[in-house]
Amino acid sequence: MKFSIIIPIYNVEQYLKACLDAVVTQNYSDFEVICINDGSTDGSSSILEKYAAKYSIIRIINQENKGLSAARNAGILVAKGEYIFFLDSDDWIEPDTLKILAEKQNGEDLLCFNGRRHFEDGTTEAPDVGIEEAKLTGWEYYNRYALTTRKFHFVCTVLRLYRREYLLQHNLFFKEGIYHEDNLFTPLACYYAQRVKIIPDCLYMYRIRKGSITQEIKVKRLFDIIFIANSLSEFFIPKEHIDKQIIYREIAGSYFRGFMPNEIKIFGNNDTRLKKLINWKYYRTVSVYPRHKRIFKLLSFHPVFFRIYLLLEKMIKRNF
Repeated sequence: MKFSIIIPIYNVEQYLKACLDAVVTQNYSDFEVICINDGSTDGSSSILEKYAAKYSIIRIINQENKGLSAARNAGILVAKGEYIFFLDSDDWIEPDTLKILAEKQNGEDLLCFNGRRHFEDGTTEAPDVGIEEAKLTGWEYYNRYALTTRKFHFVCTVLRLYRREYLLQHNLFFKEGIYHEDNLFTPLACYYAQRVKIIPDCLYMYRIRKGSITQEIKVKRLFDIIFIANSLSEFFIPKEHIDKQIIYREIAGSYFRGFMPNEIKIFGNNDTRLKKLINWKYYRTVSVYPRHKRIFKLLSFHPVFFRIYLLLEKMIKRNF
């Protein structure tokens, strides 16, 4: 079997039929669809049962609500396809997606493609430009595109096809229980990939809607962002054989988010809580690049951030 499409599902009855219809009407046949029902309490379960009864390619895994990462991991473990395609249940794919991917793949660890965003008012953005067909290593691919300005963020897992044995070989699963799991998964997936192919074809439609996970605002999101920055630092800082400039900038940017206006109120004057959250040794290492030095220098001249800037300086000196 060529492809395993993994679809995590949680309370998306309004969008699920469109997602499944886009899959079962593909003009390609060598694939399976693994639907992980992650404890849905709306009509999603009923929709899944009807589709599974009609289409033999659909397999349902029911589990208690554990989150997106756990659902994707469950799909990886039971997948039989040579390649894994992650599809979110409120999104959809173009009719010829699998046919194009089957024609373009040749044993690569990652096959990367383009997508575009669709909004609730019915408008759809044009695809990102500048994505050119190429064959690279995963780390070359990361360094070329990770910080490129784009509408459909590079880090999103759904913009790539993954060779299943490659994922299993490197134990590439999603960290469970956190938001922004793609921010942790994608740099690691790129680091380990030896063969990557990029194609400019626009195959994925990403729905932007109110109430989706990526649109929620919670204190835990900030904690998870810093957790991911610490985790990536721990992994990449000891690596001596790669250029780390781009990944360091990305990590430093995550640390910096802890001091954005909407997040300051989380800490107030409690710098002890902030100190415990950030690994300041890692922060000192990754923030050496000029872009972030300039950012924090500029902050020192902004009244709103002046106290935060002083706090940063104080805590770094205190720890080192």
